[in-house]
Amino acid sequence: MNGKQPREHVITRGMDTFFTGLYDSFRFVLRFFKEVLRPPYEAKEIIKQCYEVGVNSLPLISLTGFITGLVFTKQSRPSLAEFGATSWLPSLVAIAIIKALAPLVTALIAAGKVGSNIGAEIGSMKVTEQIDAMEVSAINPFKFLVVSRVLATTFMIPVLTFYTGGVAMFGAYLNVHMNEATSFTTFFEQAFSKITFIDIFASVVKALSYGFTIGIVGCYNGYNATSGTEGVGRSANSSVVISMFLIFVEEILIVQIANSIR
Repeated sequence: MNGKQPREHVITRGMDTFFTGLYDSFRFVLRFFKEVLRPPYEAKEIIKQCYEVGVNSLPLISLTGFITGLVFTKQSRPSLAEFGATSWLPSLVAIAIIKALAPLVTALIAAGKVGSNIGAEIGSMKVTEQIDAMEVSAINPFKFLVVSRVLATTFMIPVLTFYTGGVAMFGAYLNVHMNEATSFTTFFEQAFSKITFIDIFASVVKALSYGFTIGIVGCYNGYNATSGTEGVGRSANSSVVISMFLIFVEEILIVQIANSIR
């Protein structure tokens, strides 16, 4: 015997680990919905986390949104100019930003910044036994740490999405104005002429689902962190990777549902 396990055992153990993690995450989500409806409500902590998620993300979100609108408009112009359709540029940019880019860019930036922060913060509290100390002090750590952060991301990602969309549209306007001298009013009238209620509603649903995903994934990985500081690093990294993967999956599903409703 060379000490290596049979391949079948490795595969079986991997499947067991996967399904066990899936079951634990499902129980974690169910516990969140139970705790969120049960008093007492940690209003101060929720407001604090909303500030952390929203206000502290504004500089990065502002820069990213502005560059997204400016670059997308600049790159779309040559293609439309070949067909003599540059007048459609405001509508094209608005459709792309409102329907896809604003919620997706906001969620990916938040997953990298907020998701990793949540995973690392809760993970460090877990490995240093601060969560156990909260339980001894008659404080519900799940409600205080998890519920407040998931609600904060769920509430604030839609707000940041609209902000990103506005900043991106302003960047697009500057590019159009510099090339065609289009007025501010004319640009936005043309831009939103093709935007429907379904487009805005789908973007809000996307932002809500993205925000919930970022919060719940970060909290789950942090709450189940092990192995000291190494586990904290894995928790932060897993929060980002899994959140981004689920965001893309949700993007595909919501787009398919929205297109079927039209």
